[in-house]
Amino acid sequence: MMIFNALFAIWAVVGFAVIFCWLVPSARWAERVNLAAAVISFLLVIYLLWATPVKGVTSVNNYLLLDGFGVWVLFCLAIVYLLASVYAIGYMRWMHDEAKRLHRFYSLFAAFALTMFLAPVQNNPGLYWIAIDLTTIVSAFLVGFQRAPQSIEAAWKYIVIVSAGLGLALLGTVLFYWGGTFVLGPVYAMTWANFAAITPKTDSVLLMLSFLLVLVGYGTKVGLAPMHTWLPDAHSEGPAPVSAMLSGALLNCAMLGIVRYLHALVGTDVAETAHTALVVFGAVSLLVAALFITRQTIIKRLAAYSSVEHMAVIALGFGFGGPLGIIGALYHMLNHSLAKSLVFFGAGNMMHAYGSKRIDAVRRVLDYYPKSGALWLAGAVAITGAPPFGLFLSELSVLRGGMAGQNAWAVWVMAVLLIVIFIGFLNHFRAMYFADRPPEHRPHLQLSAWHVAPMAVALLGVLALGLWWLPMIWQHLDAIAQHLGGPLHAAS
Repeated sequence: MMIFNALFAIWAVVGFAVIFCWLVPSARWAERVNLAAAVISFLLVIYLLWATPVKGVTSVNNYLLLDGFGVWVLFCLAIVYLLASVYAIGYMRWMHDEAKRLHRFYSLFAAFALTMFLAPVQNNPGLYWIAIDLTTIVSAFLVGFQRAPQSIEAAWKYIVIVSAGLGLALLGTVLFYWGGTFVLGPVYAMTWANFAAITPKTDSVLLMLSFLLVLVGYGTKVGLAPMHTWLPDAHSEGPAPVSAMLSGALLNCAMLGIVRYLHALVGTDVAETAHTALVVFGAVSLLVAALFITRQTIIKRLAAYSSVEHMAVIALGFGFGGPLGIIGALYHMLNHSLAKSLVFFGAGNMMHAYGSKRIDAVRRVLDYYPKSGALWLAGAVAITGAPPFGLFLSELSVLRGGMAGQNAWAVWVMAVLLIVIFIGFLNHFRAMYFADRPPEHRPHLQLSAWHVAPMAVALLGVLALGLWWLPMIWQHLDAIAQHLGGPLHAAS
């Protein structure tokens, strides 16, 4: 089918970029080839978004699945990969000490994108687990790319904690499969459809145990509390383009696994309990994010804890279920990808300009960088879920989705904590932008179009999504929600 040819073309183009950038020791050629791969893959994903049936089609002996949900995750990934590839050209040129290794950075950067392009389309839960594990291995090298002690420590912490989590996810996958042997026989094809087929006839205790293991395992990768402890270090210590990819793209890929397992439980006795478990993890994650955001002192760690917040919102949306909850979660994936890229790009600019990672070292931003400073401030307002930006609409949809369901208590928790986060997050920006005292060291760094243009594009995107929720996007997300089990929780 044509859509699978497009998918193979994405893999081929990005794979070529991986090999070329590794073998050709030229940073200029590497950045161009990686950018070209990002542009081509973005255009091909747009085609997939238009041509892929929401309910999905399979290929390669049922090993690959292209459906509405998976392609939506690819779409969010392609946007972040393109924006981060543009921004990386300007950002990585600042790293003069790493000039001889920059082509290796772009090879790893493209490899990171390639592993994420692999994960959402795996129809075999075991192969999906392998793809997610590959994202960990490749991105760990990017987190520690600068070889500073803090970066290396963050990379090791990332590997250890996420590997432990993925070990639990693998155990949950094995138990899911074992439960199916009592229904389909000792050997059967491990696919998402077969997992959904066997769950109504599988023991409820085994199903719930399997799902909890998967939820904790992939929840570690998503950054849900209390398994989130790797995320602030990894996101804050890696180069800013890598931070954008980790936050805006990778977390969505991991959330997809949780939702696919949740979808497999629709119609079973444990479905409501599983939804409640996801809601609880989302609520706890929001609380943790609120506590750490209000007391944060490091710029990129502030943005990292914001990722914990927004993954919690997405988890709540899928946990609430119903058309509104699921649509809100899906829309939030896209809005968060754009807004968080913008925030990390701005953070990277200001950290280099002021020569410090600390919030209290950055002062009077608009006096020195009126354009990029205004974009960063707008991104900060957007990421807190304030109108007129897209995150306001998606968070409102999630709140509405949970009002009449069994977990309505979490709606009030979410509403209160989002207000706390709004105040705490923007209070840090108030200090950086409007403090009376000037910075100790006047910034002199010049920002180019490579640093500012991706921020402007991301801001325009999240603003447009807030001003006008396109009917075609609503209809597409509604179709995905129906397929994922929205009608079963329509009361919410």
